[in-house]
Amino acid sequence: MMKNTNKRMTGVIFVLLGASFWGIGGTASDYLFENEGINVNWFVSTRLVISGLLLLGVQMLLTRKRAVFTIWKDRKSRLPLIIFSLFGMLLVQYSYMASIEAGNAAIATLLQYLAPIYILMWLIVKGYQRLQLSDMMVILLTVVGTLLLLTNGSFEALSVSSTALIWGIISGISLAFYTLYARKLLDHYSSVTVVGWAMLIAGIFMNIIHPVWQVNVHDWSFVTIMVLAFTIIFGTTLAFWMFINSLAYLEAKETTLLGTVEPLTAVVSSVIWLNLPFGSWQVMGMILILFLVVYLALARK
Repeated sequence: MMKNTNKRMTGVIFVLLGASFWGIGGTASDYLFENEGINVNWFVSTRLVISGLLLLGVQMLLTRKRAVFTIWKDRKSRLPLIIFSLFGMLLVQYSYMASIEAGNAAIATLLQYLAPIYILMWLIVKGYQRLQLSDMMVILLTVVGTLLLLTNGSFEALSVSSTALIWGIISGISLAFYTLYARKLLDHYSSVTVVGWAMLIAGIFMNIIHPVWQVNVHDWSFVTIMVLAFTIIFGTTLAFWMFINSLAYLEAKETTLLGTVEPLTAVVSSVIWLNLPFGSWQVMGMILILFLVVYLALARK
């Protein structure tokens, strides 16, 4: 019994740390864009390439073999991996960062967390699930929660820029695609291998838009370097590795529920670190969105 308790506690620590690193990593990215003038295109290119290499390197060390390359030996997996890399990994990473740059990490993270709602709507449209009264209530409350978050109760003007809103919506939709499309790859290969390659491929593609080496580091302070290192190592690589490894100790439902710490840490760290103001109606909208995410995790597989 004690052994099982210790394993469960290990899983809880992993998922809480991973989700917290993700949330704080978003706020750290916000700081880099707003205060240090880091270019979002360069940041996405660098983050994806380094994180992809780190994940694949760790996977090779842990497996002690070149299993990470087997995904390329299967012709049926090559095209899905490239599609997942560009329309899943790249789009979700870039749109999330673009939403942060145009708005803030808290709003961007909450908009991205609408992904389960998009998945629900997709399942209903495709006929995999019948539309029920509970589904209609979830969708309606999602709209209400999002409007409160974006308007703070005043419909005369948005509390966030339209650019941040659009990128945030794209981020949520692309995360839904990322989640659904990844299943065919994860049935045959480990998640670390799939995501590691997806990050590396997406990073290589982003280098066409903005190469990693095209950056002026002369004006960087020690703080800039440390925050940048945190977003890549802790906010991306370690966050994902811990979150995935928590599945070895916890059920997927528990991991999903505990993962809602991410938007909470993004909001709290933004308020404390960046002095981000939140209106009372925005807080209500945030609570409503988090409640719906938790409800969907509890009610559905």
